[in-house]
Amino acid sequence: MTTPFAEAVTERTRTLNTRLCVGLDPRLSHYRDADHLRQHTLEVLEATAPFAAAVKPQLAFYEALGIQGLQILEEVCAAARALDLPLILDAKRGDIGSTAEAYAEAWLTRQHAGAALTVNPFLGFGTLQPFVQAARENGGGLFVLVKTSNPDQADLQGEGISERVAAEVARLGTEEDSEYASVGAVVGATHPSDLALFRGLMPQALLLLPGLGAQGAQARDLAGAFHPGGTGALASASRGVQYASGLDVAAAQEAARTFRDELNAALR
Repeated sequence: MTTPFAEAVTERTRTLNTRLCVGLDPRLSHYRDADHLRQHTLEVLEATAPFAAAVKPQLAFYEALGIQGLQILEEVCAAARALDLPLILDAKRGDIGSTAEAYAEAWLTRQHAGAALTVNPFLGFGTLQPFVQAARENGGGLFVLVKTSNPDQADLQGEGISERVAAEVARLGTEEDSEYASVGAVVGATHPSDLALFRGLMPQALLLLPGLGAQGAQARDLAGAFHPGGTGALASASRGVQYASGLDVAAAQEAARTFRDELNAALR
């Protein structure tokens, strides 16, 4: 049986002493062609895996390449599984009724059983249910958008809205008897002063903290997102790892090592 996503992440965090999530956002403009993109992305994945608690492909960059991009994505997912690396599919899906059920079936079942998916709750909390059910039945996870890393998030996520979504994430967590629930939350690392608040609002949720590196977040500011012992959160860096120095894979590996060490130092 597949180890549930939240358990797998927490076990890897403790075993390898890492809280880093490596994002893989391959941009075709950086490469000769799609084959070059595929080769480099897989090389970065293998080189950075020892320093990562999870890997997060951003689906948009693969979808932009059409069928070939989706084939590359499946290779990336298969390689992550072979490395025993928990997988977060960054798709930000969200819709109503049968459409939500189809999205959940596409990204949380069959070959993607055990993976986590980012989901958008802003069509209403009822739209989360197909994703919650599929994640629980297949050992996967969800990261619900609560407070995203971009500056424009305040247009819709201010005035208590993020706290309302956090309360629903916390409620869903109480339905599970586990250290960390299958339903986690996205809280941008670019909001360091809010991290302790959201950690407290969602005690059973894994927090995904995007924005480390290229978006300006600093590892030293993220301690508030973690529980004692350094569990409960993943800080995500994408461009700052994959393109740390052009297409130099060794530089990507060193960037992942540095982010890991900086996160560990912040928690000491």
